[in-house]
Amino acid sequence: MTKRKKLAITIGDPTGIGAEVVLKALLDEAVINECNPLIIGDRIVIEEAIEKMQIPFDIGAYDILDLKLIKNRKFQKCIPTEQGGIASVAYIKKAVDFASVNIVDGIVTAPISKESLKMAGYPWHGHTEMIAEFTNTNDFAMMLCGGGLRVILATTHASIKDVPYLISKERVFKTILLAEKACGLLGVAEPKIGVTGLNPHAGEGGIFGDEEILYITPAIDEARKVGIPVEGPFPPDALFWKAYNGRYDIVVCMYHDQGLIPLKMIAFDKGVNITVGLPIVRTSPDHGTAYDIAWKGLADPSSMIEAIKLAARLKI
Repeated sequence: MTKRKKLAITIGDPTGIGAEVVLKALLDEAVINECNPLIIGDRIVIEEAIEKMQIPFDIGAYDILDLKLIKNRKFQKCIPTEQGGIASVAYIKKAVDFASVNIVDGIVTAPISKESLKMAGYPWHGHTEMIAEFTNTNDFAMMLCGGGLRVILATTHASIKDVPYLISKERVFKTILLAEKACGLLGVAEPKIGVTGLNPHAGEGGIFGDEEILYITPAIDEARKVGIPVEGPFPPDALFWKAYNGRYDIVVCMYHDQGLIPLKMIAFDKGVNITVGLPIVRTSPDHGTAYDIAWKGLADPSSMIEAIKLAARLKI
């Protein structure tokens, strides 16, 4: 019998749906069969979630690392807060520290709030950049899986007006390398990698923009020289159809919504985010804090379930 992996699971922003989806996910038999969880957060938040939303969770049956940052059950809920931002980062930092010295085999992070991080004075736009800094990682990328699609992003949380200035041969080349590495993590031995263009019709030979000519195509050519099976740049509307139908194992996308819109269209409830390039395993559900439904017992744990199961199967 395969040994169950020890996973640190953070509860995310205490004011959002993080605690709820973590607790519900850990009630799933398939999750427990695949991992040995260590919940990192505040016990008082977990107890409040169990009681307020009547989750049938036996708190005594699980390992919980209580950081004691939330002092009572009257903490603010359903809105971004400075306290939530501070707690979110503390949970993640502890999980990363444990994974870095092999106390756990990987980490799964429940959703946090960019606004809460800002209120707490932190510079990061989300988990990806934060964990990369905690692990001293320079080359990393956000990959998302779901519904038969895999996408990896050359740029992440950036204004759309800034994206053309962030696209470079080096950035696209590194993302292609990370796409190949990501497929290895997932057990895809000989991946077929497709690359999108940035502009409509992939620039149409320079008519609609020259980023494809100046940066994206040279990056693809460079990747081919080192033996990576990659093709493109293609118009994304056609490429995603081909990837969905099995022509490509992963799609390298130029910006956030270019990749996430098609993936969420087909896998909104089960998408998983993987940070590729880290020295540790890290996954998360592909959704946010959902303040509008938080603390009402309405959150769907499906994406968290998939994130935990995938983390248990990945190997750096």
